[in-house]
Amino acid sequence: MSDPRLHQTPLHELHLELGARMVPFAGYSMPVQYTAGLIAEHRHCRASAALFDVSHMGQIRLVGDAAAAALETLVPVDVIGLAPGRQRYAFFTNADGGLLDDLMVARPLPGSDFGDVFLIVNAGCKQADLAHLVDRIGDRCSVIPMPERALLALQGPLAVAALARLNAGVATMKFMDAQPFELAGAACHVTRSGYTGEDGFEISVPAQHALALAHALLAQPEVKPAGLGARDTLRLEMGMALYGNDIDDTTTPLEANLGWLVKLGKGDFVGRDALVAQKERGLTRKLVGFTMADRNFPRHGYPVFYQGEPSGIVCSGTMSPTLGIPIGTCYLPIAGTKEGTTFEIEIRGKRVPATVTKPPFYKHASHL
Repeated sequence: MSDPRLHQTPLHELHLELGARMVPFAGYSMPVQYTAGLIAEHRHCRASAALFDVSHMGQIRLVGDAAAAALETLVPVDVIGLAPGRQRYAFFTNADGGLLDDLMVARPLPGSDFGDVFLIVNAGCKQADLAHLVDRIGDRCSVIPMPERALLALQGPLAVAALARLNAGVATMKFMDAQPFELAGAACHVTRSGYTGEDGFEISVPAQHALALAHALLAQPEVKPAGLGARDTLRLEMGMALYGNDIDDTTTPLEANLGWLVKLGKGDFVGRDALVAQKERGLTRKLVGFTMADRNFPRHGYPVFYQGEPSGIVCSGTMSPTLGIPIGTCYLPIAGTKEGTTFEIEIRGKRVPATVTKPPFYKHASHL
């Protein structure tokens, strides 16, 4: 029976019809996997096209001539220089330089119903993010949540072939484009991006049209449904960070290998002084990827030891469905972050060796 305390996405009944195993996630009832199972879903995404329901995530539009400039004061990345019709990965930082959330920032085309700036934020952070935006820049632009919309992700090397049957124009999109398209009779906002490392699209659709769009996509021969379990293993194979596991408000973008996005010279933003100071004094730790020969793969929270001393915990860990070996992430002291360095992870009371390995763990000919 459904838990009345959990929110449901517009595709909830479809998930049940497809035999999904539902789990609580960020306050929502979400499909973790379907009848085929996590590994089959993962592999299908790598080979063909998988449809994910990510409607639990937050969608927010900022409206006003100063919207981009206002958002610049909350993120270390360039927003003003983002061209209309394009999207960029970003993150909110606190006064200490810690990561409040990571998000996608799009500049919709002029005249769009998605405002002057369109944000997609993590489900578990969306209320805090909304409050942060209103408190910090609500006097410079309108901050408008969009709970009336669902979000679908179509991912995989054949995603473009499937989606183009609904609207041929999507095939002209480049990676990180953000454009309006009509799909299955609904006005959608489409980005060519995703969280799997494959080609693909994220589609914001009015909630009342989400079911029709999902049915239209699942009717394509390339497309099968996939749950949160496969989404997690796919992103980890590509070394993509998960908020709450790999990054949080106690980690900075410099420590999390996101320094390439931090523009310290672009003007002031929340946390800039702390990040400048950290860069000047040098990092003491950094997020690394690792692989293991042992078949008992590590899980989030397992203790990590470097040169025999405690060094935090495993941030993310899984058995890679593609590579067939354990992979994961953790923070290590700077001295231990060189590729090939060995350290230990405690698994059921036994310390097992691991080797620092630079992500992505899975490498393939990309569309990018």
